[in-house]
Amino acid sequence: MGSETSAAKRLRREELRDFLRARRARISPADVGLVSSGQRRTPGLRREEVAQLAGVGVSWYTWLEQGRDINVSADVLEAIGRALQLNETERAHLFVLAGLNPPRSHQVRTAPVSPELRRLIDGWNPRPAILRDRYWNLLAFNDATRLVFGYDDSDHNCLTTFFTNARYRDMHTEWAEIAPVVVAAYRADVAYSPADPGFQRVIGELSSASTEFAELWARHDVAAPTQGMKAVRHPEAGDLIFDKTTLALIDQPDWHLEFYNPRPGTGTAERLDWLTRSSALASA
Repeated sequence: MGSETSAAKRLRREELRDFLRARRARISPADVGLVSSGQRRTPGLRREEVAQLAGVGVSWYTWLEQGRDINVSADVLEAIGRALQLNETERAHLFVLAGLNPPRSHQVRTAPVSPELRRLIDGWNPRPAILRDRYWNLLAFNDATRLVFGYDDSDHNCLTTFFTNARYRDMHTEWAEIAPVVVAAYRADVAYSPADPGFQRVIGELSSASTEFAELWARHDVAAPTQGMKAVRHPEAGDLIFDKTTLALIDQPDWHLEFYNPRPGTGTAERLDWLTRSSALASA
């Protein structure tokens, strides 16, 4: 937040002050295992009690709650969040108000794919659409993904499919050039939670199944994911070029939707329509 104006910084610290006071007021000493003593003029915990629970100095916590311009570490904010029994959304809000980026949650929320999401993915037909999680596990994909990219029911992870699905690989004429970038992007995602068993499972299984992946993983290259382009040479429809857009879901931030749209001027839309009609006639 280095480009923040002085007025914006002041308003943010005022919000921090009011937020901390409001969270403190809603918790009773009994809620956190403290013995209440003496008459309390206001509800909730006292400042010194929050400081005690968080393991910080009373003066320092008072300055923080007063909105003073002091340095705050992520570890201290985590401790204050625990002391105030903040939920995940409130914890992220505390970090933002204190001028820090919220740490990525280490909790993986599992939920079934909703009917609304499935309708959205299916509604993208005849263009490919994929729903994946933080490990790049496939949660859902539409019929166009099967038809265009060669996915089938045995495909459960995008990275594993990239290296082990022969039909998928054969359609990528520049597969060898793309592979290092794909692995580097996966390493960037793993860096948020390197000890997460979900990531370690994918890496371990794929390292055993693919020497190519193991060699690329050993390079320790890292790259940021891009919107980019996806080009394949379909055995029936020929060259298909798509613009790829990846969207995160606000209520499931570890889930990502990948939408593939025919790039204008490449003839992809026409060839895709032909492929879809041909497939429908063949299955009729």
